[in-house]
Amino acid sequence: MIRKIERQAEICADLAKIRSQSVSRTPATEISHEKIIFALEQFMECVRYLNTRRSTGAKLNLEGEDDVQDAIYLMLRPWINDLVYENPTDKIGNRFVIKDFLAKSAKTVVEAKFIRDENHGKYISKELHDDIETYRHHPHCKHLIFFIYDPDSLIPNVAALREEIITSRTYDGEPLYCHIIIRP
Repeated sequence: MIRKIERQAEICADLAKIRSQSVSRTPATEISHEKIIFALEQFMECVRYLNTRRSTGAKLNLEGEDDVQDAIYLMLRPWINDLVYENPTDKIGNRFVIKDFLAKSAKTVVEAKFIRDENHGKYISKELHDDIETYRHHPHCKHLIFFIYDPDSLIPNVAALREEIITSRTYDGEPLYCHIIIRP
């Protein structure tokens, strides 16, 4: 009995010692738009893993833009501590614009799109250009990443869309870098 009490006292002393010491944390890895792009490029691998891992259980049904946003949030949030979702920007004109995800530390906005029908696929370019116009003066947006989920391949010319979006832009001397990821 005395040995048990002595052992408990040793454990308590060790715990007190640990608490009193300053725990040094390894600095968080710097978040960059390149790391975000790399993670988003793995989107289909994550979806495939979840949907084929077990015959029963969790399945990821991507049936709309909100489903895609949820999947992206689950992929990015664990390692991007300042990831904010559905954050309204300042009022532009007569409307507020809601950016899907903002990572201030990476000066990056991620816009998720779900191509819902043939017409949407045909005119997605206009929607992207409207977003570019919205974010070009945003103080925390140096990189604008468009993640487009096109499950039925309804974008008529993906190569032309990439060429149109991924181009050098400068507004009032400030660069805005646009990136595009189209899946599946």
